[in-house]
Amino acid sequence: MNGYYTAAKQAEAEIVEKKSRFIGYIKPVSTEAEALEFLNQIRKKHWDATHNVYAYVIRENSVSRFSDDGEPAKTAGAPVLDVIQKEGLTDVIVVVTRYFGGTLLGTGGLVKAYSKSAKAAMDAAGKAKRILCTAFFLGMSYPMWNKLEKELDGCVVRDIQYSDEVNVSLLTPSEEYEALCRRLTDLSAGEVEPVTAGEEFAAFPER
Repeated sequence: MNGYYTAAKQAEAEIVEKKSRFIGYIKPVSTEAEALEFLNQIRKKHWDATHNVYAYVIRENSVSRFSDDGEPAKTAGAPVLDVIQKEGLTDVIVVVTRYFGGTLLGTGGLVKAYSKSAKAAMDAAGKAKRILCTAFFLGMSYPMWNKLEKELDGCVVRDIQYSDEVNVSLLTPSEEYEALCRRLTDLSAGEVEPVTAGEEFAAFPER
């Protein structure tokens, strides 16, 4: 997998269906433990809610789980999971809190309400693409930095330190890393040699 989409940020959105309040929460997460920690936070916040329904999809170990939390089977958690999958999101948890308003919605109404709430939370968060990137370091003289800086415009600069020389920590898409290394080595006549610091999935501007 060279890339995937997740929620751009933590967000929430609320809808009302026949006086029942549905509050959708979404958060990008990296592990199942993070997902469960967020779920517990919402449960504590809404300890008095009628239901705290959830669904999450985690890339690590290909985990996907959901819970109807007392609603009729497959009317709550399953629709939320379905929305996550249709939106193509991974490494994300969605929790929908319901406060019962006194009117039964029926199975079809519940599916619609939970789906709508999950989608509203997703729209509030937006999507972010994570792609496989190579992290690397560069150290060079100031004149060389002035020469090569434009070559690094397509990279994400994580940190830059100015001392006796310029030291930069960067990310670039892994599929572009070898070509970039060759360009930097050629342009610096071998003076600059990138030091690889591993690979990771990270947010990266789409070009």
